[in-house]
Amino acid sequence: MRLVLAVIVAAVTTYAPLAIAQTDGQYKVLETARVGGEGGWDYIYADTDGRRLYIPRGATHAVPATDSAAEVAAVPGRLTIFDLDTLKPIGEISGVSGNGTAVDPKMGHGFTSDHPKVSMFDTKTKTLIKSIDVGAARPDGIYFDPFNERVYVFSHPTKDATVIDAKDGTVLGTIDLGGTPEQGVGDGKGMMYVVMQDAVGSVTAVDAKTMKAVAHYSFVDKGGCNGLAIDVKNQILFAACRSGSAPGQQPTMVIMSAKDGKILTTLPLAGGSDGAVFNPATMEAFSTNGNGTMTIVKEKSPTSFEVEQNLQTMNGARTVTFDSKTGHLFTMSQERGPVPAGVAAPSPGGRPPQGPAILGSFTILMIGKAQ
Repeated sequence: MRLVLAVIVAAVTTYAPLAIAQTDGQYKVLETARVGGEGGWDYIYADTDGRRLYIPRGATHAVPATDSAAEVAAVPGRLTIFDLDTLKPIGEISGVSGNGTAVDPKMGHGFTSDHPKVSMFDTKTKTLIKSIDVGAARPDGIYFDPFNERVYVFSHPTKDATVIDAKDGTVLGTIDLGGTPEQGVGDGKGMMYVVMQDAVGSVTAVDAKTMKAVAHYSFVDKGGCNGLAIDVKNQILFAACRSGSAPGQQPTMVIMSAKDGKILTTLPLAGGSDGAVFNPATMEAFSTNGNGTMTIVKEKSPTSFEVEQNLQTMNGARTVTFDSKTGHLFTMSQERGPVPAGVAAPSPGGRPPQGPAILGSFTILMIGKAQ
């Protein structure tokens, strides 16, 4: 995933309601927190055990003063931390940034997929433990697997995963994934699955014990796949893809067997996806789409699936995380001004054109069932 760039401004923290239109259905935007703060952003991560919400933010450059505007100071990269229940800020770790976060709740160690390193931090003291050299890899997606307490960091240019021991931050090796990796998920029993972002999408199945790829499941005519979720009980994968080989093809969720890669069905998404999660308590998969929608898919049985709802969220809210304790989902974006004249419309499944960011408008959304 690309790190989204934001306009520079001093951090502003407010808690004002955001006017968001809803579609019919049981899921609603329950709460918004306009937390402000500038800098790029990509993944959002919920630590269910620690009740923390982590959002890495990129650094910004200083903006010189002009005749009409005062100078704006540079903002350093940092890891922003919020209360998972109230969305109120509870701290930052300066110098710890990157695309995504993963936490080992047992050890109290967190990791961010920084560039060109991985940062390891203490979740209790909110301090950096160390920086981990990952060689030529460019860390992007990141996943913690409780099966063996390892962190997997996915890299686009090297097409692999760097494996890190969550206990002490030791690099254990790399796994050749055979494609451009995005989101990874595990079954808790030693198998991990990683979705590929390539023009012809696929999922790579990895044996966590041997640190080897053991299968590649092709989507045939679907590509640009960024989101992946798993129904562990029934061994079903939900891959959210934004494009296909045919011109004008609609963004699609590919639903397949984790056992052998057999495609069970495909369903339309309301927009190009950048993240997916699954709730085993409700048997629903969720895809956040860059055009400000969330598609909710119901697993009626291991062979029957349907789009249950397309919820309006916030334009640009494209990544998602899930709190298994409350059933709440979280996404984030920022408000933007009008799109400049002459900007071309996106191709089908692409992200819509965006106007300039409104200063201090970065917002976290909490989504769940209406009470």
